[in-house]
Amino acid sequence: MLTNVAAYRFTVIADPPALAEQVRGWAGAGGLRGTVLLAEEGINLFLAGTGAAVAAFMRRLRAEPGLDRLQAKYSHSRAQPFARLKVKVKPEIISFRRAQSAPLARRAQAVEPAALARWIANGADDGGRRLVLLDTRNREEVGYGTFEGALTLPIDNFSDLPAALAPHRGTLADATVVNFCTGGIRCEKAALWMRDAGIGNVLQLEGGILGYFAQVGGFGYRGECFVFDGRVALDPALRPRVDAAPALEAA
Repeated sequence: MLTNVAAYRFTVIADPPALAEQVRGWAGAGGLRGTVLLAEEGINLFLAGTGAAVAAFMRRLRAEPGLDRLQAKYSHSRAQPFARLKVKVKPEIISFRRAQSAPLARRAQAVEPAALARWIANGADDGGRRLVLLDTRNREEVGYGTFEGALTLPIDNFSDLPAALAPHRGTLADATVVNFCTGGIRCEKAALWMRDAGIGNVLQLEGGILGYFAQVGGFGYRGECFVFDGRVALDPALRPRVDAAPALEAA
């Protein structure tokens, strides 16, 4: 059984190319496959390998400046879901193309999965305010599953979210808005941008859908959560839809 790890952190990376070389060496030595994205704003990774190799990699990574509090989400599969290892330096670890959207010095307020489950059951937050769940993922991901009754947007790229959300701003004014995504990275940027855009009643789901599955299960959620690897999607028990190795990619 292989361990799959997904993790990200917004933090200042002084020299992304240098860290990329280190990461490539650590992951390669452990036989890990997957993708690691690095930028001046932080790190975003999806890797799979033996449990011991993943644990060793994460220990080394957490020893780097600013990454000591790197939180990770784990799941398991019999087959390796990634064809090869890719380590890349990018302008952003998740492309949003909005100035000052990275939550480095500040972060929008978050709601924990257990609290959100309670709000879903009540149809309102703890103060009785109407609840709106906002899916920040693209239409392909939404097609595999989402929270029941969630506001979904017809977008293909995360950077399309501001324009797609504009017609709905009036309906959000009297609600507590909880935005969510796969693992939390898009939620962080979206929530911060929404607050700067004057939507002050927005929260982000801590840990995203995968964090919710791990802590709560599938309460209030319909279907699976799409993931960007050979597993295709995970159910609320974090079991993969496909558990077979993907075809090797061209170099």
